[in-house]
Amino acid sequence: MSKQVELQTNHGRIVIELDDAKAPATVENFLNYVKKGHYDGTIFHRVIKGFMIQGGGMEPGMKQKATDAPIQNESANGLTNEKYTLAMARTSAPHSASSQFFINTKNNGFLNREQSSDGWGYAVFGKVVEGTEIVDAIEKVATGRQMGHSDVPNDNVVIESAKELA
Repeated sequence: MSKQVELQTNHGRIVIELDDAKAPATVENFLNYVKKGHYDGTIFHRVIKGFMIQGGGMEPGMKQKATDAPIQNESANGLTNEKYTLAMARTSAPHSASSQFFINTKNNGFLNREQSSDGWGYAVFGKVVEGTEIVDAIEKVATGRQMGHSDVPNDNVVIESAKELA
């Protein structure tokens, strides 16, 4: 049975099924952050309609949280950036992902390794199995600029807690 994580947000509950067979290092990294309580009180700080919702690294007020060392990009695992899949966020450096992740809100094939401009793409490591309507609701929130960042929800979208389900 695949591991599952529940994200309790101020918009509702999202359950993610993790694919530790195809993305073992990424899933282990994500679960380490979950177990430490890293995601509790963080926000979805970047929301782009027709693209994705991103979270896992910022607290309200766009305050960045400290992270562990970055991990290797597992984008060659055969999983693709389809609607409701979870992938690691990163900088332009391929192996820079740490705690931030995003949920695709449409099929984003251009983020897959084969189609990406940098030859790496973004590593998918799970999918939403409950709460797709919550993802849809978060995607529709009003956004603006905050602390030099674009696409920030005007009202905080908070991950109140993240826990592994038994």
